[in-house]
Amino acid sequence: MSSLKKKKKVTKFDIILYSISAILLIIILYPIYFVVTASFSEPAAVASGNVWLWPKGFTLEGYTELLKHKEIWIGYKNTILYTVAGTAIGIFVNITAAYTLSRKDFVGRKFFMLLFVFTMFFNGGLIPTFLTVKRFGLYDNFLVMVLPFSVSAFNIIVARTFFQNSIPSSLWDQARIDGCGNVRYFVQIVVPLSKAIISVLGLWIAVGQWNSYFNALIYLKSSSLHPLQLILRNILITNNMQTALGSGEAAQIALRRANLMRYSVIVVSTLPIMCVYPFVQKYFNKGVMIGAVKG
Repeated sequence: MSSLKKKKKVTKFDIILYSISAILLIIILYPIYFVVTASFSEPAAVASGNVWLWPKGFTLEGYTELLKHKEIWIGYKNTILYTVAGTAIGIFVNITAAYTLSRKDFVGRKFFMLLFVFTMFFNGGLIPTFLTVKRFGLYDNFLVMVLPFSVSAFNIIVARTFFQNSIPSSLWDQARIDGCGNVRYFVQIVVPLSKAIISVLGLWIAVGQWNSYFNALIYLKSSSLHPLQLILRNILITNNMQTALGSGEAAQIALRRANLMRYSVIVVSTLPIMCVYPFVQKYFNKGVMIGAVKG
C-alpha cells in the first residue's frame, strides 16, 4: 500500500513531453483566441498588429452590423435543419452499409466494397452530378443538402473496420440460436455496442454539414433555403464590393465595416459547433482507436 501512495517521480522526459504538449496546445488554441479577441477590437488596432492578448478599442459594432442582416436568422434555421437531418441520414446510411459489408456471410461484399473505394478516387464530375440532381427533382430542394451526398466511402471504411474488430462474430451465432433475425440483431445488439463509432461519425458528418456551402451555391437557387455559411459569404462579398466601388469617406466606412465583420463572421459561424464538440469528444478517440486495425 505504501508503494502505491508514493508519488510518481517526474523525469526529464516528462518535463520535455509536457513542455512540447503545452507549446503545441498554445499554437493550436491561440489562432482561435485571436479571432475572438479581434472580433471585439477596432480594425485599425488589428491591422497594425497591436492586438495580442486583449481587445484594443473594445467594440461590439462588428456583431451589431452583422446581426442587422435578417437573413442570418434564416441561415441559422436552415443550417440547423440541414445539420440535424443530414447527420441522422448520414449515420443511418453509412452505419448500415458498413455493418453489411463487415458481415463475412454477405455475398459479394468485396465487390461492393471495391465500388465504394472506387468513388474515393473517381467521380462523374460537377456537370453530370448537377444534371443527375436536377433530373431527380432535387434542384433547389431542401433534400439536396441532406440526401444525395450522405454516403461517404471513408466513413463506411472506418465503421466497417470497427464492426470487424469490435463486434465478435460469436454474438451473431448466439443470437441466431435464440431466434434473433438480422434486423433485430443489428438494432438491439450491434447499435448499442457501437455508440463510440456512431458518435465519431455523427461529429464528422455534423461538422461537414454545418460548414457546407458549395453544394448550396451550386444546387440551391432560393435565398430562403440558403445555409448560414452561404449567407455569411454573400454578406462579406457585398461589403468588399461596396469597398471597391466606393470612394472617399463612403469607401472608408465600407472598409471599416468589412474589417469589423470579418472576424465576427468567423465567430458566429463556428461558435455553435464548437459548443457541441466537448460533449462528444470523449467518444472521439475511443471510437477511432477501437475501429483501428489491431495487431
